[in-house]
Amino acid sequence: MTQSTGLDLNLLVALDVLLEEESVQGAAHRLHLSEPAMSRTLGRIRKALGDPVLVRAGRRMVPTPHALAVRAEVSAVVERARALFTPGRDTDLREVTRTFTILGHDAIAAVHGAALLARAAREAPGICLRFLSESHVDAPFLRQGTADLEVGVIDSVAPEVHVETVRQDRMLGVVRAGHPLLEGELTPERFAGAAGHLIVSRRGRQRGPIDDALAGLGLERRVVGSVGTYPASLFVLRETDLIGLFSQWGRPLADALGLVTFEIPLPLPAVDIGYAWHPRHDADPAHAWLRGCVRELMLQGSGVL
Repeated sequence: MTQSTGLDLNLLVALDVLLEEESVQGAAHRLHLSEPAMSRTLGRIRKALGDPVLVRAGRRMVPTPHALAVRAEVSAVVERARALFTPGRDTDLREVTRTFTILGHDAIAAVHGAALLARAAREAPGICLRFLSESHVDAPFLRQGTADLEVGVIDSVAPEVHVETVRQDRMLGVVRAGHPLLEGELTPERFAGAAGHLIVSRRGRQRGPIDDALAGLGLERRVVGSVGTYPASLFVLRETDLIGLFSQWGRPLADALGLVTFEIPLPLPAVDIGYAWHPRHDADPAHAWLRGCVRELMLQGSGVL
């Protein structure tokens, strides 16, 4: 299947893995090659593309701008080839060797990571799952191929991206055990006027839907700080009198740390949670398996199953 450019399918597969791993060593391990052989393959790719593809940055290798620009296209071509030569219904997941990147806030991995990894070990041991935290900037991660599946609140996607809403969620208040706010009737006034509030925001924002709901009642809370992830907020709340928020589906994580959740005495809108993927994965049996696993885990404890 060699073309006039000298770039064959094997080189495309190698390029796809190199751009996923951003490491010659990691790519060699994935493709069951020696590092010298993988280095030679990278040299052939560089010559064919007329681009370094991966360059050294300290102890790491990072993709060049051209490599970033073609990454999604390379991944799509490789996946179409896999779908062509491996009909979906005949795919043996135990024979699949892949790395899937799941994008979402850290609570996704904290709440569902163990169960998802355990299921992969049972059903598809050749699949490696890589959890990628949300960025403080919006970018077309699914279109670019940086992530294979986005999980959580899907609020900004490219027009072609597929989105499946799995369930609705709601926010709960969360405090340390024995917190004074847990005693007596909890009113909006007590909630707003109690100890300081801690916000979770990947962009460092210090205002959200809670503040809008309070403002509608002529109330205002005192926000004393923000952290980037929900798991980080729980450790802060455990050692202080601050008031935090956590989603209902993530409640087991708060319970595990001995924290107490409570209903927020405000009319807050429900939140849609689900997952999103790029249509180039539609015919990929392994990706369909991943979507099914994530869907089942998200439905657990929702009253839907």
